[in-house]
Amino acid sequence: MERVFVDREEAGALLAERLLAIRDPVVLALPRGGVEVAEPVVRRLGGVLDVLVTRKIGYPPQPELGVGAIAEGGEPVFDRHLLARLGLTPEALARVVAAERRELARRVRVYRGDRPLPALEDREVIVVDDGLATGATARAALRTVTAAKPARVTLAVPVGAADTVEAMRREADEVVVLCAPIDFRAVGQWYEHFDQLTDGDVLDVLARTRPEG
Repeated sequence: MERVFVDREEAGALLAERLLAIRDPVVLALPRGGVEVAEPVVRRLGGVLDVLVTRKIGYPPQPELGVGAIAEGGEPVFDRHLLARLGLTPEALARVVAAERRELARRVRVYRGDRPLPALEDREVIVVDDGLATGATARAALRTVTAAKPARVTLAVPVGAADTVEAMRREADEVVVLCAPIDFRAVGQWYEHFDQLTDGDVLDVLARTRPEG
């Protein structure tokens, strides 16, 4: 299936229909874009919505090129094949990793304050993002979640590069993806509206989906 979604909300609603067998999950969205996808998922399935903050580790001469990623509570995860092609070692990226750790900690404080992540042990966990390109941030997130010993982990995304989707099947118990086009170039090409979100947008979604709200 290849299609273009109107926006993240529509993509999340369609994704939720594929997740109906999962009851009372912990839904962890990768901010910022994954949060808007996750909102209709948690409204349809119930459960708890929170964020799992991740940061891409960029190649210093070309920061948009991700050579790895880090998730809160976890260690950096590197693309070893890409590092080898670039002639890099993890040790050579120590300054980049330190900077991303600082930004990750800042975002955790903004999004969650002093609240810890929800308890994940023995829970059904769904990790949600708005798309998979290289899969670096999703891989880091999934490894952090798996270390918390959940009952089952599902990665749910509307769209992803076909080879990345297949690679993620080694990281999660299940991968649910609505389309995995061969001609994938970027996540945004599969959405009509793909606005950049702010920290305020993320906080608005979290406020709307809190049980007390």
